[in-house]
Parts: sequence; C-alpha cells; structure tokens
Amino acid sequence: MADKSPPIHLQAVHFALDVANGRHGLSKIIPPALFLADALLCAVIIWKVPYTEIDWIAYMEQVSQFVSGERDYTKIRGGTGPLVYPAAHVYIYTGLYHLTSQGRNIFLAQQLFAVLYMVTLAVVMACYWKAKVPPYVFPLLILSKRLHSIFVLRCFNDCFAVLFLFLAILAFQYRSWRLGVLFYTWGLGIKMTLLLVLPAVAIILLLGAGFAPSLESAVIIGLVQVLIGVPFLAHNPWGYLGRAFELSRQFFFKWTVNWRFVGEEVFLSKSFALGLLGLHVTVLLAFVTTRWLKPARKSLSGIILPLLQGKSPFLKQEQLAIARDVTPRYIMTTILSANVVGLLFARSLHYQFYSYLAWSTPFLLWRSGAHPILQYALWAAQEWAWNVYPSTPISSGVVVGVMAITVASGWWGAREDWEPKSRPKSEAAKR
Repeated sequence: MADKSPPIHLQAVHFALDVANGRHGLSKIIPPALFLADALLCAVIIWKVPYTEIDWIAYMEQVSQFVSGERDYTKIRGGTGPLVYPAAHVYIYTGLYHLTSQGRNIFLAQQLFAVLYMVTLAVVMACYWKAKVPPYVFPLLILSKRLHSIFVLRCFNDCFAVLFLFLAILAFQYRSWRLGVLFYTWGLGIKMTLLLVLPAVAIILLLGAGFAPSLESAVIIGLVQVLIGVPFLAHNPWGYLGRAFELSRQFFFKWTVNWRFVGEEVFLSKSFALGLLGLHVTVLLAFVTTRWLKPARKSLSGIILPLLQGKSPFLKQEQLAIARDVTPRYIMTTILSANVVGLLFARSLHYQFYSYLAWSTPFLLWRSGAHPILQYALWAAQEWAWNVYPSTPISSGVVVGVMAITVASGWWGAREDWEPKSRPKSEAAKR
C-alpha cells in the first residue's frame, strides 16, 4: 500500500506554520526564547557599542538642582534647556542620580536601562499574549535597532513612560482597574505624551468598570498629579504647570523626524499646527463613534447627555453585558490605536518617540488583517525610516505614511475587536 502522507518538506512547512500561528505546543516557547535572545543582545550592545550622550547629563544637572533644594520649576535648567517634564520624571532620575554617583557612572546607568528594557519587554509580551497575538508577530518586538538605542545607549525618560503605559494595559486586561489607573497616572507624571491615550483610557474605564468607578479613576488621575507636584506647586504653581505640561511648546525643524518633507516654512506655521490638531480631533472622533463605543450599543449623544447630568448612561444589565465585551484584545486595540493616532498628528516627533510606536505597530498591523509578509514589510519600512539620521524628506514621508496605513488599516481590519459580543439579559429574553 502506497504511503499517502505529504512529502517531508510539506510536513515541515505545516509544522512551522502551526508553531508560528500558535497551533502547536511549541508555540509557547517562542516568547521566552526571544526574550532570552534579546537579553543577550542588550549585553552585547552595552559591551560593543559606544554610549551616545544626548539628554543624560542635562537630566543629571536638573536633578542636582532639585537635590540642592530648588523647587521653582522655572529656575531648573540643564545643558539642553529648562526642565520640561512632570515631577515623576524628577523623582525617578533623582534615584538614578544617587545610584550612578551623581550620573557619572554611565556604565551602571546603561545596565539599569537594560534591565528596564527587559522588564518592559516582558510586560509588552504579556500584553500581546493576553490579547492572543500569534507567535509570528513576537520577533518584531525585539528586532528594532532604534528601540535598543533609545533604552541602553540614550537612557531617555520615555523608556519609563512606556513601561507604565504597558503596565496599565496589562492591569486593565486583568480588570484591575484601579491598579491600571495608578500605573497610567504615574506614567503621565513622567511625560505628558501619555495624554495621547487618555480618551481611550476614559472609554475603557467607563465601559469596563462602570460610571462610578470611572469617575473615581478620573479623580485618582488628577489627585496623583497634584500630589506628585506638591513640592513645586507650593513654590510656583503656574511655573510648574506651564513647564511640565506645556502644550504650546515651539519645536525646531532641524530635529523633526516626521514632518521634514513639508519644509521649514510650513512646519513652523500656525496654520499647519492648527490643521494637525483639527485632523487629530476628527480622526479621534471617528474612532470613538464608529469603533471604541460599539460595545455600548448607544450613540455618543446617548452616552454624553446622562454623563452631563451626573448619571450612568447604562442600566445595570446593560453595564454587565458591555463590561464582558471589554476584552483584553479590545483594551489593547483601543489604547494602541489612540496612541498611533496621536503620534500620526503630533506637531513634531523626535527619535525617542519611537519608543511609543515600536511596540504598538506590530499589534495594530496584525489586527489590520494584512498578510504577514506585508506586516513585516511595513514594519521594516518604519524601522528603516526611524534609523535615518538626520531625517530626510523621504524618510519622514515613510514615517508618516506607515503610521497613516497603520491607523487606516487598523480602523478597518480590527473592527471586530469593537463589535458587541453579548447582550443584556433583558434584551436576550425579548428574543
């Protein structure tokens, strides 16, 4: 009797596809194997690649003034200019200041940031696994040259903000709403870039936790920001708020990664800034009304009007059904889509902002439904563009183009992540 089993090469292909798509027991070893490989890579980078000074000395100069007793934010400056980050940044780098002999032990600082990178990678992988992302996507989490540079060769504060962003996502995925809010507000206290995802966080809390807990969360976010800023608010409150959360900051064309192709005159114009703001609001509203609020089964006005009256827009049974639809994948898709929308229309992106994008793009490209080859190709184009220094009209065009494709394809391809999956008992009974 002839052997009808497939040829050995086809069996090998099917085996590889099963592992890559999470259909085999060996699939589970891919994330830890990649994690260990990346730990080795970080060690090699620190050992072989020279450290590049950008902001570390400025951070240490600013912290030294805080340690010496200065509490007026408008008087704290470093080599790169004034202190323009919220108070949690100061506290974290004060700790690093003491651990690294007032910032002089750069080698130790790099080791600490390598640990920070690995902890963040572990959290990101946990978020991806909770959202049931197939293993073939995971290599994209460790392959970025620019991301390794941001962490272990530059020691930017964005690294800490990204850690707390993904800690918040992971806590929300496990329905630990208060813990997630605390992680989020601490990250916001490091860098105000996390304001980009605040609308998504607010909607997730309203739909997943309910009206009263979401209101309580808003109070916690505000209260934590006040508490961490107390030493500075007590001396010069407007100086602190103006510097730590400066929304009207003037950006330099020479440092932009994303808008080089529009030219300096357009880049510096007020109409360009207002146009980006208008587009940001418009696209956010499109996501809110056509995607993020889908599990609520109500229009935006049907939700806002009760909220303005201080009431929950949902009945108890409605809230229970809605909360069940706030799945780990819904949470991940919503927050990361808000993040990339914000970055797409940002007034200017510098190289360290890639830390907010690098671990968002693989997930959203996967949710877009694009073929894996296209996912990898778009990721590679993005990675190439962010490694061009200084940026060029072509590289900046690719940066914006890939983000635009990620947003548009995510809005269309991931629509099932936001569709209602359960009904209130009262509604089910009618049927």
